[in-house]
Amino acid sequence: MAAHRPVPAVLPPPLRVWLGLIAALAGLVVVVLGGLYAGHSEPGRVDRWIIQPTADSVRPPLRHVALATDFLGEPVGAAALVVAIVTGCLLLRLFRAAVLVVAGAGLTVGTTTLLKSLVGRTIHGDGNLSYPSGHTAFLTAVALVVALLATGRLGLGRTAGTVLVLAAALVAGGAMGWAQVALGAHYPTDTLGGWCTALAVVPATAWLVDRTADAGGQRRR
Repeated sequence: MAAHRPVPAVLPPPLRVWLGLIAALAGLVVVVLGGLYAGHSEPGRVDRWIIQPTADSVRPPLRHVALATDFLGEPVGAAALVVAIVTGCLLLRLFRAAVLVVAGAGLTVGTTTLLKSLVGRTIHGDGNLSYPSGHTAFLTAVALVVALLATGRLGLGRTAGTVLVLAAALVAGGAMGWAQVALGAHYPTDTLGGWCTALAVVPATAWLVDRTADAGGQRRR
């Protein structure tokens, strides 16, 4: 009988403690910012200090870059990105990773949608809920998932893995956050809230995927 090959965890063990602490801190930031801006319809002091976010602030060619980045968070662009990554995971037979891609992105976007209703912050009218930024949260979540998978595949240790994961989150979240503010779709603090939402949700989702898959594997033995 062939020996059972352990399935690689999508949340690499060396990163669990550090990412758990980061997730807890990020969740706290989301809650604090949500409390500060609940029910607001104007930019806060920090938002005004960074940029006036209620008017488009970039012109071509940077505006084209912002619109292209924004498209990755729109339904069609987001779906295409997720399908591409899931397809790559399936081709590599990384089935647990494919589940994390869908679950991580889906739960992150679902969390931002729920928080928007709870916080009630708006921009450009009462119907435009803005906190936290779903676009920023989505792209950050996707980057986090890909970085976690790369960390596991490359066998990186705690320091290198944590740096890679945080760098990926910073680049993706920073790019989408800039696009959202530049296009006047969000306040800067909305994008910070979206970034932190992904940092809080994705590690927890990865841990849950691992626990569920491992439990299912033990029951089949």
